[in-house]
Amino acid sequence: MAASSAPHVITIETPGLGDRAYVVHDGRHALVIDPQRDTDRVERVLAEHGLELTHVAETHIHNDYVNGGYQLARTHGATYIVPGDVELSYLGEPNVIAVRDGDALRVGELDVVAVHTPGHTPHHVSYAVSRDGAPGAVFTGGSLLYGTVGRPDLVAPDLTVRQAHDQWHSAHRLVDDLDGQTTIFPTHGFGSFCSSIQTAGVESNLAQERTVNPALTEPEAMFVERLLAGLDVFPAYYAHMGPANAAGPAPIDLSPPSAADPAELRRRIGEGEWIVDLRSREVFAAGHVPGALNFDLDGAFVNYLGWMIPWGTPVTLLGSTQEQVAAAQRELVRIGIDRPAAHAVGDPATWLEPGAEARSTRRVSFAQLRDEWQADPSAMVIDTRQIREREAGHVEGATFIAFYDVLDRLDEIPRDRTVYVYCGSGYRASAVSSLLQGQGFDNVVHVDDSFGNAATAGLPIVVEAAPAREPGWTWTASRAAARVREGAPGA
Repeated sequence: MAASSAPHVITIETPGLGDRAYVVHDGRHALVIDPQRDTDRVERVLAEHGLELTHVAETHIHNDYVNGGYQLARTHGATYIVPGDVELSYLGEPNVIAVRDGDALRVGELDVVAVHTPGHTPHHVSYAVSRDGAPGAVFTGGSLLYGTVGRPDLVAPDLTVRQAHDQWHSAHRLVDDLDGQTTIFPTHGFGSFCSSIQTAGVESNLAQERTVNPALTEPEAMFVERLLAGLDVFPAYYAHMGPANAAGPAPIDLSPPSAADPAELRRRIGEGEWIVDLRSREVFAAGHVPGALNFDLDGAFVNYLGWMIPWGTPVTLLGSTQEQVAAAQRELVRIGIDRPAAHAVGDPATWLEPGAEARSTRRVSFAQLRDEWQADPSAMVIDTRQIREREAGHVEGATFIAFYDVLDRLDEIPRDRTVYVYCGSGYRASAVSSLLQGQGFDNVVHVDDSFGNAATAGLPIVVEAAPAREPGWTWTASRAAARVREGAPGA
C-alpha cells in the first residue's frame, strides 16, 4: 500500500482503562473513533496536525467508560455516528446518525463503511476506512482484538452464549470480506476488562490475526467453549456507564476541586465519605490519615476504586502534589465520577489536626506470613483476588473474599485475631487493608508481596478446578457483580 493512499491514524491511549481512541485523517479532515470523555487530548491532536473534525464515531455503547464523542461532536458541529438499533436519547438531534451494516460515508478523501460485527454487543459495528481503493484500516472496537475478542457477557446473561458465537462469526466476516493487509485498530484489549483475555500486541493486520487469533484458528464450538470458560467477574461500575452513554454524557469540569482542611477531612471521614490517598502503598503504610483509603495512582487506580466504591459516595483526593490530584481527577471523570468533593495536597503532617496522630499499616512478605501463621494458626488469611486467579492457585487455608465483596462480607471477618490480606501484587491488598482499617479493624496485616513468592516461601498452594458451566452461564459470583446485570444497555 502506497503511503500516500493510506489513511493516517493517530492513537490516543488511556492506559488506566486499557482502551484506545483514534484520530483518522486524510491530512485535512478527521474522523475520531471511540474517544474518552477528556477530549482535550483529542483537541490537542487536531490542533497539532491542523485538522478539521468532521465526524465522530462510536463502535458500540460502551460499558467501561463514559464516552466523549457526544460532546466532542456537538462542540465541533461534527456528524456523530452511532450504531443502529440502540435506544439513545439524542437520536433525533441534528448531525446524529445511526448506521447499519454496509452504510457508507466520506470523510474528506477517506471512504468509511460500517460493518455489523455483533458479539461484544448485539449492535456493535466496526468501521473499515480506506483511501483510493487500497487496503486501509478497520476499527474493531470490542470485536476483533489483538489475539482475542471482546468479552460477550456484558449486556445480559441470556445473550452471552449467542454473543460468543457472534464473536466467532464477526471475526471471520472481517477477515473474509476485507483485504488481509488491512490494519486493525481495536478499542479494547490493553488491560481493559472488556477484553476476554489480556492481550500483548501493539499492532496487527487481518492476515496476521488469521494465523494467531483463536476466533479464527479454532472451530466455532471449541472457541465458544474456551471463551465462556475464561470469563471472570467484571467491574461493578460498568452498570452505570451504559445508561450514561445512552443519555448523552454532560460536559466535564477538570478544574481543581475545593481544598479541604484537616477539620473537613475528619468530618468527611466521619460521615462515611471516601478519602482516597493516592500515594504509593509503601508510603501510605508508613503513615496516613486514619480512615483514608489507599488507591495508588500508579496502579490500576480507576478500575479498582470504581469497582469497590458504593456508587455515589463522595470522594476526596489526597495527593503529594497538585499534579497527582489532577491526574486522578481526570481518570475518575472517565467513569462518571464527575467532581471530587474536595482535595488536599501534602502529607499526613498537613492533613491532620494538631495533636492527631497518623496511622500506620503493618506490611509483611509471604515468607513472614508463613512464619507468623505457623506460630498463630488462629489467624485468618484472606485471598482478595478474582475468581480465576484463585482457581489457578491459592494459599491452602486462605479464605476467599474478593476485593469487590469485602464491604458486603465484613461480618465474616474477625476483629479478635490477626487478619492477613493478600492479592496478586500487593495493590488490591493495600486497598482492602485500608478499607478494613477504616471500618474499625485494628488487626489487619497487609501482605505486600507478589503471589508468585508464596510457593517459594513454602506456603502450600492449592489448584482448584473450574466449576461446570450451564448453557448461558456468566459470572454472578458477587453481589457487586450481580448489580451490574441490572439494565445496562451497552458494553
